[in-house]
Amino acid sequence: MSTFESLKGRIKSNPGLKQFTHRLIMPKGQARPRLWIRWIVNRFVHKRGKGAIVRRYTRLDVFPFNPFTLGAGSIIEDFATVNNGMGAVHIGDRVQVGMGNVLIGPVTIGDNVIIAQNVVMSGLNHGYQDVDIPIGMQTCTTGEIYIGADSWIGANAVITAGIKIGEHAVVAAGSVVTKNVPPFSIVAGNPARLIKQYNPATKLWEKVP
Repeated sequence: MSTFESLKGRIKSNPGLKQFTHRLIMPKGQARPRLWIRWIVNRFVHKRGKGAIVRRYTRLDVFPFNPFTLGAGSIIEDFATVNNGMGAVHIGDRVQVGMGNVLIGPVTIGDNVIIAQNVVMSGLNHGYQDVDIPIGMQTCTTGEIYIGADSWIGANAVITAGIKIGEHAVVAAGSVVTKNVPPFSIVAGNPARLIKQYNPATKLWEKVP
């Protein structure tokens, strides 16, 4: 176990130390790290592959207590937001994260994925069951979003918590994905439904009845 992992374990096991550390890392009531975390700590904790690019106007709200990785040759365009506060964010090699995207962990994205503009992937859900407590103060739940390699997510799509999208799948623009998407398939709509699948026998993308 590394020194950093050992330190994380000690902090998590001590409630008082954990609360103090959280205050050092981020201001109270905010979901973004302090400047010293962004400028100094994160560069030693998180991994970026060769040639990876994060544009100047990206909001990279990543914290040292959860993983964030950006693969070789991948790019996160301007005005995107990435947050690993509630779960890890792993972005594979040669991934294009389009302008205005929102990625809230836990999210894992395979290699060679194209994500168009204004896509929202949130592995986080707010609790709402207790009507006597404001929603923002209720316990959050998480479900990892997984995007398979070679997939294409169209503009303005929404991928909800816990969804798995298979490899070489296509999510049409404006879709709201609430169910898992099989590999080599196309989904569209709100909620998204299966409209085409690739048939290896005919080598064609065929409509689903």
